[in-house]
Amino acid sequence: IMCLLSDAAVMSVWPTMKPYLTAGKALYFSHGFAITWSDRTGVVPPADIDVIMVAPKGSGTSLRSMFLEGRGLNSSFAIYQDATGKAMDRTLALGIGIGSGYLFETTFIREATSDLTGERGSLMGAIQGLLLAQYEVLRENGHTPSEAFNETVEELTQSLMPLVAENGMDWMYANCSTTAQRGALDWWKKFRDATKPVFEELYREVAAGNEAQRSIDLNSKPDYREKLNEELREMRENEMWQTGAVVRKLRPENN
Repeated sequence: IMCLLSDAAVMSVWPTMKPYLTAGKALYFSHGFAITWSDRTGVVPPADIDVIMVAPKGSGTSLRSMFLEGRGLNSSFAIYQDATGKAMDRTLALGIGIGSGYLFETTFIREATSDLTGERGSLMGAIQGLLLAQYEVLRENGHTPSEAFNETVEELTQSLMPLVAENGMDWMYANCSTTAQRGALDWWKKFRDATKPVFEELYREVAAGNEAQRSIDLNSKPDYREKLNEELREMRENEMWQTGAVVRKLRPENN
């Protein structure tokens, strides 16, 4: 059985799924949440089945688009239970089948804690906070929305991050102006020192299960989707991302 539901949804359907998990079958997850915090989710699989995971390191949207392009999305994999002796074969077959670029081994708990930390941190939460902080400072000091957005987001996503993805951060630095190099080298440790306590607090909250419980509590509410749409609307209508919508239309490839 492939369980690809959201974490909150897994809890709601677990009583329906469990009777079908008869001896020798495999239960496949794409995320370690339900098993790692089984004391909170109630997801405790029978002992006579394989419990395995292949966790793509990206969104489902990216996984599908990169698969269609013939590119792989890197994935971690883990085996929680090997009742049949074939759990590894099953896991690797799934990893290859979804088009993973490469596979690296982990555990359910390591995948879950690193994933929740990354989502709340540099992958999504922290980057939104960092970008908005810089954008607001530029705007407060008289810079136009276009200038503030280009210097905060557009250059990062369109010019610099592709260089990092190609050959690493140092290579990106080496391919920028000497003024940019000097400033970045002088300032990056200040940002690390300022934000590391926040990341330490974040990891403690994740490891303690508090972030998992918060997700369970809020995502299970009947009005979750309505409240989510409202929060996303607020973000979308923020001046920075409204400016971004205009800037994206003005990219050379769109004209």
